Amino acid sequence: MSIRRIKALTKKEFIQMSRDIRSLGGALFIPLLMIFLFGYALSLDVDRIPTVLLDNDRTAVSREFTHLLSNSRYFTLVRTLDRDSEIDVALARREALMALVIPVGFSSAVREGHKAPVQAIFDGSDSNTASIAVGYFKAVAAGFDIALQEKRIRRAGLKMVEMPLEARIRVWFNPELKSKNFIIPGLAAVIMMAICALMTALSVSRERETGTLEQLFSTPLSSMELLIGKLLPYLCVGLADMALVVGAGVLIFDVPFRGSYLDLFVTTLIFLIGTLSWGLFISVISRTQLQASQIAMLSAYLPSFLLSGFIYPIENMPIVLQVITYIVPARYFVEILQGLFLEGVGLPVLWPQLLALVIYAVLVLNLARKRFAKRLM
Repeated sequence: MSIRRIKALTKKEFIQMSRDIRSLGGALFIPLLMIFLFGYALSLDVDRIPTVLLDNDRTAVSREFTHLLSNSRYFTLVRTLDRDSEIDVALARREALMALVIPVGFSSAVREGHKAPVQAIFDGSDSNTASIAVGYFKAVAAGFDIALQEKRIRRAGLKMVEMPLEARIRVWFNPELKSKNFIIPGLAAVIMMAICALMTALSVSRERETGTLEQLFSTPLSSMELLIGKLLPYLCVGLADMALVVGAGVLIFDVPFRGSYLDLFVTTLIFLIGTLSWGLFISVISRTQLQASQIAMLSAYLPSFLLSGFIYPIENMPIVLQVITYIVPARYFVEILQGLFLEGVGLPVLWPQLLALVIYAVLVLNLARKRFAKRLM
């Protein structure tokens, strides 16, 4: 293997890349665009749920309950209704996700110590949001009930009894339970998988369409020299993309990074080698740039988005899909990034995921080399 020939091919790739400013700009701009779009649009946080109120009781007690509800960060009162028929209209028009109905006699039942039913109607078209909203409402209602019980005990001149069990809850790594702290690191892995596979997938197919591929194969380059020479320029672009994405996550989205930047560099380098090699393999077996881009998106982006645990928990998937996730490299990179960003752990903890990425990179690199060797023969 000749370093001189690899250097010459790498230089040629950099020159060709610099002449195609639009492609280079897209390779650097698209990851930033994706992190902004997904970072702001994709959120698993459920709060400020729009709520309409039908208060048929209209008493101080009913107003106290509605104030407790609207003053929480979970619900926002958007309108007060006058008739039952307005509830269907408000939910159908997506004006509100919850309708609260307080019946006549609510305050009387509260004063007399009887059960005081209230009706909460939820829009279940989004089952995930609705189930979370139901839990929030139950928590607010339970808090109101406890406050009433305490008032009743004090009014009777009795002493409050301390509960024997005191739960002291502490959330590690993401104390505020912000979904963006979980989403942004995973999103970085998905973006890098998609963009880097697409970049190299188009490289060889582009040369085939322009007629320069046969000239390249006629040179004395070996398959490994050709592979490395093609890989290095895109590896530099991929590292720059990762730096931009991580910088945007930390500086703009305020996601904490508690790990080592050296560990981040090492793991990203190995992940990119495997991903870029996969793109080169796709480019060799594809006839056109359109075919290469389609195969790259189907084989890189979709599995990374759906099967990496980035959005959908792997343990909740069917057994067959759980097994398939073991061959999705983004699964391991997502776990590494979440460990580096949130938990602040290093390679002594993340070595199993890193080992999986090394195995993937070696296998795919060898697969691409053999395919290049077949074309050179």
